[in-house]
Amino acid sequence: MRTVALLTAGGLAPCLSSAIGGLIEQYTRVAPDVRIIGYLDGYAGLLTGRSIEVTDEVRAHAARLHHFGGSPLGNSRVKLTNAPDLERRGLVEPGADPLRVAADQLVADGVDVLHTIGGDDTNTTAGDLAAYLADQGHEMRVVGLPKTIDNDIVPIRQSLGAWTAAEQGALFARHVLAEHSSNPRMLIVHEVMGRHSGWLTAETARRYRDDLATRSFVPGIGNDPRRWDIHAVYVPESAIDLEVEGQRLRAVMDEIGCVNVFLAEGAGVDDIIVSMEAAGREVPRDAFGHVRLDQVNPGEYLASSFAERIAADKSKVWKSGYFARAAAPNDEDLALIARCTELAVSAALDGQSGVVGQDEERGDELRVIEFDRIAGGGAFDPTVDWFTDLLKDIGQRH
Repeated sequence: MRTVALLTAGGLAPCLSSAIGGLIEQYTRVAPDVRIIGYLDGYAGLLTGRSIEVTDEVRAHAARLHHFGGSPLGNSRVKLTNAPDLERRGLVEPGADPLRVAADQLVADGVDVLHTIGGDDTNTTAGDLAAYLADQGHEMRVVGLPKTIDNDIVPIRQSLGAWTAAEQGALFARHVLAEHSSNPRMLIVHEVMGRHSGWLTAETARRYRDDLATRSFVPGIGNDPRRWDIHAVYVPESAIDLEVEGQRLRAVMDEIGCVNVFLAEGAGVDDIIVSMEAAGREVPRDAFGHVRLDQVNPGEYLASSFAERIAADKSKVWKSGYFARAAAPNDEDLALIARCTELAVSAALDGQSGVVGQDEERGDELRVIEFDRIAGGGAFDPTVDWFTDLLKDIGQRH
């Protein structure tokens, strides 16, 4: 083996910097003679040939990367099969095949192993690259690590950084839910990331309520734990009955003077799309064909839908996603990252390719999962006991 390349792509998660540090540390321990490079800004850097060398100084201090969020290499959202988008962005020449451009760069750099740290799109694209190179007679191993705070990569039980994102989302909520005291009859919507899966919203709600249960309150002065609690949790896997929920939350508002909602950004989006298309409005989408949730604004839609129904004097939507996804990993994630990076290096040295993760279809075994089994959009099961118990506690039907 001559050269190992590292690449992070897609949105941020509390694991990217740590995973890079872990891979560098592990290679330095078990294969110190291997050259390591990092492509800058994800697949954008690969397409344009921008990379940096991992020097002896970097190797010596790689452990420091575990204490940072973000990615020292930089990220981008690039779909290698969307040539028109890449041409428009100046990442490939007109008429060029992006897959070939990326593959030629890997060959030119002498890359034998490519480690990708990203979600399903990042890792399946890496698999496509390996297959393309094999067809051209150039063998390259690709070993990915699963990154998404949504925790929706099939068939992986736990993606790196998701636990931390839930913990940070709960911390964010601890602060913004204090806004219930900023105005009479206040409606607060805490919008959590999660396009297809409600796992992050549910886990964030669980961690918030676990923290709430540890706090002591002062009776008789408005320091009421009910005003700090969650009154509704909405996930994409369950329909929202605006009329029924509106009546229930109106009663909450009348009794305690505020309503606090946790909402997955993908919840109710289908209804919003139908409404936009019925009005003749174009639904904004990104290069991957995903609806641009930041432009659709599910939180604002829900807040406006509920505000009149519950007679809110004021409503406010708070989005924790960018706060949560940019954090450094917590101890839970650090332990999982360490296990995954150790296996990733071992697999690469043994000539394997795939994505390292806990395989739900193989008894949660930590293994190198085949690329053709990797998919996105894995759903959260809203019928799991801990979540149904949470909804029961807050008086929400399920």
